[in-house]
Amino acid sequence: MVSKFDSSRADWSAWRASRVEGAKSPLGKLALVQTTWLPEDAIFDPRKATLDQPTTVTATEIERRDFDGNLLAHGYRLWDSNSEAIQNFIGIETFDFDAKWIIEGKFKAYENSKPIAFEFIKDNGGTRDLAVPGVIEATIEGVEYRLFAFDDDGQLILPFTDLTNSVETYESGRFLLVDHIAGIEYVVLDFNRAFAPPCAFSNHFNCPLAPAGNRIGIAVRAGEKRPLFKNQVK
Repeated sequence: MVSKFDSSRADWSAWRASRVEGAKSPLGKLALVQTTWLPEDAIFDPRKATLDQPTTVTATEIERRDFDGNLLAHGYRLWDSNSEAIQNFIGIETFDFDAKWIIEGKFKAYENSKPIAFEFIKDNGGTRDLAVPGVIEATIEGVEYRLFAFDDDGQLILPFTDLTNSVETYESGRFLLVDHIAGIEYVVLDFNRAFAPPCAFSNHFNCPLAPAGNRIGIAVRAGEKRPLFKNQVK
């Protein structure tokens, strides 16, 4: 008989493999080589954006919107399936699986999503309001936390920091995806699947930072540590 522990570990191993393969895919995190914001009246032209670029480069359009959905800026990203980061990528250093870091919690939904201010790594202390549909209540090593996870196209993304940052894990913190079903409070925080944010793989991403309530006061030795590169190239 396969135990719940063995099943969780097997699923985790498959997740680890998918993270590595996804990172080095043609539109994976390691492929991002440029982010450009256009003037308000400019039109995105993928052929113009990739002019004079190698044939391995692809352009995709991006938008930035405020909490109410109003367009704030638009531009494009260039992805190189043969980027220097992909060529130098070794893998993702990860803690061993530990079932103690699978933690049950409660998702307390708001009547409507609330705008919560998040700092971003490249915004020099400036904040952006992200849609937070509720608060996650969880007890971690005997301490009660009320955690904010923002909505990203239907997924809850929980940015958090802990005492491993800069020592064992990526310096600005890590992310955790939290699944929830509408109308049901029960959620699971599986920190074995905590992952390094996109900006750990490419300097051309701008990642949200953990708000004060998401700063966990212990070392969470679970999940990804950081991506590894030959010659320290990112």
